[in-house]
Amino acid sequence: MGFDFSTFTTPVTTATILASGATRRQLDDAVRNREVRRLLRGVFVHASVEDGVGLRVQAVGQVVAPRAVVCDRTAAWIHGCEVFDYRELDVPPPVESYVLRGRDPTDRPECAGGTRDLVPADWCEIAGLRVTTPLRTAMDLGCKLPPRTALAAMDALMREHGVTLAKMVRLLPRYRRRRGVVQLRRLVPLTDPSAESQPESWMRLEIVRAGLPDPTPQYWVLVGGVPTYRLDLAWPHARVAVEYDGEEWHTGPEARERDRVRRQWLRDHGWTVIVLTKESFRPGAVDAWIHEVRQALRLV
Repeated sequence: MGFDFSTFTTPVTTATILASGATRRQLDDAVRNREVRRLLRGVFVHASVEDGVGLRVQAVGQVVAPRAVVCDRTAAWIHGCEVFDYRELDVPPPVESYVLRGRDPTDRPECAGGTRDLVPADWCEIAGLRVTTPLRTAMDLGCKLPPRTALAAMDALMREHGVTLAKMVRLLPRYRRRRGVVQLRRLVPLTDPSAESQPESWMRLEIVRAGLPDPTPQYWVLVGGVPTYRLDLAWPHARVAVEYDGEEWHTGPEARERDRVRRQWLRDHGWTVIVLTKESFRPGAVDAWIHEVRQALRLV
C-alpha cells in the first residue's frame, strides 16, 4: 500500500517524512513521479502546492539555524531570481546561510556556509527569516559566481527589486580585499535591469568582453510608426541584431514559424539578425558568433 504524501502541504524535511511512516524508496518514487516536489536539499512539499516567496521562506526555515542570515544563491532564490544551473534543478545545492562572527554556524548536511561580516542594513526579515537584501545579494553573487551567471543574477535583482547602479557603487568599498572583488568591480558598471533573461545578460557580457560597441537592449523596430518587432540586443544604426532562442519560448511549429516570418521581414528590410542558442556558449563557440557580429558591424 502506498504512502499518502498529500498531507505535506507545507515544507518538511526528509527526517519528518520518514518519521511519518514513509520509506526512503517511497519518497524517491514520489519525487520521480512528481507527486512530491523537492524544494531544497532535504526539504520537500506536495506537488500541488503553489510556489511563492512564502513557501520558499518556509522551506529554508526548516534547516537554517536561528539568527542565521540566508545569503548568496539561496537568498536570490527567495527573492524570486533563479541562479541554479540545470543539474541543480534535479539535485539542489545546500542552503547557503551565514552567521555573524562569534556565533556557531548551522551544522546540518542541508546547509553550507560559515561566518560573514554583516551589518543590520545587509539583511531584511521575511516572515521571521533573515535574508540578505536584494542589493547585498547582488553584490555577494557578483564576487562569488562565474562572470556570466553573476551578471545575470545582478541584472535580475536590479529588474525585480529596484537595485540601482548608484547603490552598488556606494557599497563597493566594503568589498575591499574580499575574494572576487576584482570581478565585482568589472561587473557593476555592466549591470542593466532591461535584460529579461539570463542568456541576454550572457550575450551582453561576451560582447563587452570582445570590445564591441555597446548594443541597445530590448530595441523596438517600428513598422509604419508602430513598435512591432522587439530585438534582444541591437545596433540600430548598423541594423544588426543578436537574439537568443530559448527552448521555453521558441519550441513548437507555431513559435518557429512566427520567428521565421519575423526575421525574414527584418532581413528583407536590411537587418542582419544573428541567432544564438544555448550551444552558442559552449567552449569555442563564443568566438565564432562574436566574429560574425564584428563582420556585420564592419569592424573587420
